[in-house]
Amino acid sequence: MFDIIIRNGSVLDGSESPARRLDLGIRAGKIAALGDLQAAEAKEVIDAGGRTVCPGFLDLHRHADGALFRPDYGACDLYQGITTIGNGNCGLSLAPQAGPYEEAIAAYLRPVTGDFSGVPVDTMADYLMALKARPLPVNALMLAGGGTIRASVAGFQKLRLEEADYAEIHARLERSLTDGAGGVSLGLGYAPECYYTTEELIRALEPIRGTDTVLSVHMREEAMRLLPSLEEMIAVAGALRVPLEISHLKASGRENWGKLAPRALDRIARAREAGIDVTCDVYAYTAGSTQLIHILPPEFLQGGPAAITARLRDGAARRQLLDRLETGRDFDNYVYLVGWENIFVSAVKRAEDSRYVGQSIAQAAGDKDPAEFALDLLRDNDCEVTMIDFITAEEDIARILQSPFAYAISDATFPTGGKLHPRVYGAFSQVIETYVNGRHDLSLPEAVNRMTRRPADRYRLKNKGRIELGADGDVLVFDPGRVHVTATYDRPAQRAAGMDYVIVNGKIALREGRLTGVHAGTVLEGNR
Repeated sequence: MFDIIIRNGSVLDGSESPARRLDLGIRAGKIAALGDLQAAEAKEVIDAGGRTVCPGFLDLHRHADGALFRPDYGACDLYQGITTIGNGNCGLSLAPQAGPYEEAIAAYLRPVTGDFSGVPVDTMADYLMALKARPLPVNALMLAGGGTIRASVAGFQKLRLEEADYAEIHARLERSLTDGAGGVSLGLGYAPECYYTTEELIRALEPIRGTDTVLSVHMREEAMRLLPSLEEMIAVAGALRVPLEISHLKASGRENWGKLAPRALDRIARAREAGIDVTCDVYAYTAGSTQLIHILPPEFLQGGPAAITARLRDGAARRQLLDRLETGRDFDNYVYLVGWENIFVSAVKRAEDSRYVGQSIAQAAGDKDPAEFALDLLRDNDCEVTMIDFITAEEDIARILQSPFAYAISDATFPTGGKLHPRVYGAFSQVIETYVNGRHDLSLPEAVNRMTRRPADRYRLKNKGRIELGADGDVLVFDPGRVHVTATYDRPAQRAAGMDYVIVNGKIALREGRLTGVHAGTVLEGNR
């Protein structure tokens, strides 16, 4: 007797192999049988005739560290077929924060993670223990954020670290991995990790030298200096002999579209041929989302939100900053790359500024100079402002998705209030609707592979992302032609359509397109 039998489905196993017509049996949370099960019995039988059956999708670049503790979390994942998520990316994990800088770290993280009051974040063990105590709608993997670790040791002011600082960073990194973190993430475009030189970064990462710990990195720059930034990380991975994941690979800015992404993919391919284990991921939207402070040059980020806010009140510093925004080409200057008309306010701290949410900086500024308005908005909100910025091209996204070493992510952020990016609700449905059904850049088996087995294999999740005997019972049933993204930039909080059944660890979380209320997710630790 099986718990669930799925009959007559067109089964994609997570590889790029064509679909096979067979039945699938689930027992005790595992895939227990594949083949002809017409005579077998089960507590529940699903007739998948005419529909696709495949592994649950894995979104291993999400910023739901705090959102997982919200009572209503889960629908945004399940309706688009996500059964496993990875958090703590871009160096911005909630844990470990213990020390004198917790308030500054929290202020820095909130525009990305939202409010996380009451969540234990002193150590990775504290965080994971609290997560295990909750009913989870999906499986969750946590990365140790290098930015949070460095900030917990030395804050946001200190540019050059001392011997004692490195020793403590090493201890916290090692402890986080021992506690169950599934990898290490970096945010070299963000403070305080942008302060590292290449040599200092290698020194900070010494505890993972020669291990199979995945190093996931938001690179130093993703526009004009994309290729030097990629070169830096290939050198770091080569020196440390660790697997490297390039997060949300992109070539930002119209003048870079169609030019830098192909060269970056070629460089990754050559590094792989040379024996360096490099892969990348990409989100299927032309707009990104992060803190508005990242329109600022790196030197202006020193000290964290409080120090930045103080400088925004200083006339001389402000005049210097305005000049940098107008003329600077030595950093990812999004004002130059895409213009104020393509940078939108998505969340603010002050209620009185909520009227600007959903407007571009150019629109919200009215008769005021857009740069002055943006700096005032940051100042008045203690830098807790989130933006959505239109920076990339569909053609580049397609190229990256087509590459043999890339997989799909959402890079979803969860600020409290405001307007979320539609990728929170639609990133994985977007891959199918736009890049399979619409543009025909990928076949369905290829797209499923990039949302299942590839990310699972990258993080050594041997029982995820595949339809095979003994694999975890994370399974989807859907008609690919009916998959549809309903979330828009104006109305982002809308569930995706098209998933008929979503099964998490052998329990039905979505039945006939409706949530069941079942919470069968687990915390994934280390090399599980």
